[in-house]
Amino acid sequence: MAIIGQLILAYLAVLGFGLIINIPHQALNVAGWIGTITWGAYLIVQAFDGGVVLGSLIGSIGIGVLSSIAARDKKMPAIIFNIPSLVSFVPGSQAYQMVRNFALGQYRQAVSFMLQVIMITGAIALGFLLAELLNRLIAFGRLQWRRHQIKQS
Repeated sequence: MAIIGQLILAYLAVLGFGLIINIPHQALNVAGWIGTITWGAYLIVQAFDGGVVLGSLIGSIGIGVLSSIAARDKKMPAIIFNIPSLVSFVPGSQAYQMVRNFALGQYRQAVSFMLQVIMITGAIALGFLLAELLNRLIAFGRLQWRRHQIKQS
């Protein structure tokens, strides 16, 4: 039941953030589903002890690929789907704990949280890079398939 609750909250978080940043209303539901699906992938990685960093990497790859598909389908820029879907993956609690521990003079814990923030944000950036690579490979495959179909006709 807790997993279903997390997925519902992920959907609502994406919708809420999408409303705050004023994305088009016809993109809200799709962005919400992208955020929910990728958060589900994150939870699956967590269930298999993959860690926060690997979960963020898999989630951001999913966001990048699904946003590209949604952008083609809805004829909108992919960033309209990327930004709100990413809100669940931002390491806000780790960043808060980092600043809090620096302020309290607990430097070892602060550095530990800082390294977590760096690794998570790096995984998110790498995930978007890999998603762009996958999107280009998919587009190349489609082009080759169309060329092959035309030659056979």
